[in-house]
Amino acid sequence: MPSVIVKHVSPPIAKNHPRGWNTDISHQRKLKSYAVETRWYERYAAQCTDSCRVPRCLAVETFNEATIIVLEDLNAAAYSERKTIVTQAEMKQCLSWLAHFHATYLSIKPEGLWECGTYWHLQTRPDELKVLAAEDPALFDAAAAIDAKLKASAFQTVVHGDAKLANFCFADDQTSVAAVDFQYVGGGCGMKDVAYFLGSCLDEGAAEAQDTALLEYYFKVLRDAVSDRQLQVDVDALESDWRALYPVAWTDFHRFLKGWSPVHWKINAYSERLARDVIASINI
Repeated sequence: MPSVIVKHVSPPIAKNHPRGWNTDISHQRKLKSYAVETRWYERYAAQCTDSCRVPRCLAVETFNEATIIVLEDLNAAAYSERKTIVTQAEMKQCLSWLAHFHATYLSIKPEGLWECGTYWHLQTRPDELKVLAAEDPALFDAAAAIDAKLKASAFQTVVHGDAKLANFCFADDQTSVAAVDFQYVGGGCGMKDVAYFLGSCLDEGAAEAQDTALLEYYFKVLRDAVSDRQLQVDVDALESDWRALYPVAWTDFHRFLKGWSPVHWKINAYSERLARDVIASINI
């Protein structure tokens, strides 16, 4: 093996955050994220096939409060491309990865991972929620119901939890992707990953124009992935449930973003429209 990646995890003492969120809650969240990623590589990562490629874990050693994780170098494994701008075909490669990943872990309990995956879920973001009360009272009032709606889905899986474009590594032959960074992996509805990923790639106009086609592709691959794995899952019910939760998942991240960084570029008319529709449906 020509090279490996060594992650030396040593819990930070200082609580520094670029946007000023230097609270004990954020510090404890970060500490847990290191333990979760270690557990992920120890117990779960080996279940991923080439259809949802991840770095192979070669060794994990813990001493005192530090942990060493030795991982396969994806660059050496011919996944050396990183992208900041992607075509629709490249987005589909990432959506295919997500569909296969979600199918792999359908109905599996995330023991040792985050019970609720993603770094923005409501229980870990009380400080940002307080800010939202002044920024958007209607969304603030609906936050708990939005969170509950996602958790109530009958089809739970394991979500990547930080499935942004920057965490996908593209194959040198341009045929597939691998993913990295599993600090916020845990239980949840697959739409949380899909909405977050598309939001990391698409501006307002592109989201309006492409979301339907991209969702169609994700669900086609998800159906095939469930069938290939011979899972005892009603795929029609799964698709119906998750399609309805796509705008809810998008709104859930929008809720976090408006409290965390009210002037963020991702807060746009597309997100505001989805949020208003979701709030209205909850209040009916």
